[in-house]
Amino acid sequence: MTDLRIMVVGAGVIGRTHIETLGTAKGVALSAIVDTAPEAKALAETKGVPFFEDAEAALAAGVADAVVVATPNDSHLPLGLLFLKAGLPVLMEKPVAGTLAEGAELAQAVKDTGVPVLVGHHRRHNPIIQTAKAAIDQGEIGDLVTATVISTLTKPDPYFVAWRVKPGHGGPLLINATHEIDLLRHFFGEVASVSAVTSDLRGGRPVEDTAAAILTFERGGIATITQSDAGAGPWSWDVTAGENLARFPAHDTICHAYSGTKAALSLPDLSLWRHPGIPDWTTEMSRTTLPHPDGDAYIGQLEHFGAVARGEIAPINSAEDGLGTMRVVEAIKRSASTGCAVALSELG
Repeated sequence: MTDLRIMVVGAGVIGRTHIETLGTAKGVALSAIVDTAPEAKALAETKGVPFFEDAEAALAAGVADAVVVATPNDSHLPLGLLFLKAGLPVLMEKPVAGTLAEGAELAQAVKDTGVPVLVGHHRRHNPIIQTAKAAIDQGEIGDLVTATVISTLTKPDPYFVAWRVKPGHGGPLLINATHEIDLLRHFFGEVASVSAVTSDLRGGRPVEDTAAAILTFERGGIATITQSDAGAGPWSWDVTAGENLARFPAHDTICHAYSGTKAALSLPDLSLWRHPGIPDWTTEMSRTTLPHPDGDAYIGQLEHFGAVARGEIAPINSAEDGLGTMRVVEAIKRSASTGCAVALSELG
C-alpha cells in the first residue's frame, strides 16, 4: 500500500506533534509543511519535504492527498472550505471552527462535497479511552449516573500568546474543555442542558481562566466539569495520562470518575470498583484494573485519518460531531453570562 501523502498546515505545538507522528504512523507520510514562520521552513528542510507560506500555493503544487489543519480557530473555516472544494480530506484540529455558524457552514460543506473531515479529538484514539468505552457499552458499570471531570493546570505567562486570550478563540473552555466535553458525549450521549459559572481569577484577560459546569444528558445522567488554567493541581488528563511525555509529566492520580448503577470507573488508571454483590454503601468495594493494550493516541488518530481519507471508514469524530461539542461550549458560556440553565435545544 502506498503511503497517503499528508500536508500539515500550521507548524505550532500541535502541528509539530502531527509532523513528528507522521514519521511513525503506518500508511501515511508527511508530504509538505505550510506556515509563515522561518523555523517552520527549517523544519521542512530537516524533514526533506516542500515548504509553502501559502495554502493555495501548496494546493496548486499537488503535493498532498489529504491535509492536517493545525492553525488558529478563525482560519479553520476558510482553510477547510479550500481543501474540501479541492477534494482533499481534512483532519481539522479542535475546535472544528471559530464559531457555531462557521462550524455549521463547514459541516454543510462536508455534506455538499462528500469529502470527509475528522476533528482532532485525539483522546478517542487512546487505548485507555477505547477500553473505558467498551466497558461502559458492555454494561460493566451499569447505567451511567454521574461523572466528575477535573482539569486544573497552572499555565505560565509565556503560554498566553495573543490568540490564546482572544474571545472566541482562547480560554480553557475552547482549548482544553472541548476534549472533556467530547469524551462525556462519547460516553453518555448528547447533552440536554447546561448550568455553568466562569471567572477570571488572574484578572486582566478577556477570556475566562476557570469554569465549572453541570451537564445533564438526553439519555439520563449528570456530569460536572471543573476546568482551570490558573489553579495548580495534578488532576488533568494532560498531566496524568502520559499521552505526550515530551511536553507533560504523568502524575499517578486520576482526573475522571464515573459512577454507574453497578460499579464505578476512574481514569486514566482504569480502576473498576465493585461491591461484592448488590451495590450497598455499607459493604467494602473491591478494585480491579481493566487491562488495555499499549498505543499512542496521535498515531492511532493519524492511522484512522488515513483510513478515512481512503474511504475505508467513516470518521469517528465528524464535522457534525465536532459541532455538537462546540454547541455545549456555547451553552456553558451563555449559562455563565446569564446565570440561568441553558437547554441545548435553545441553540437551534
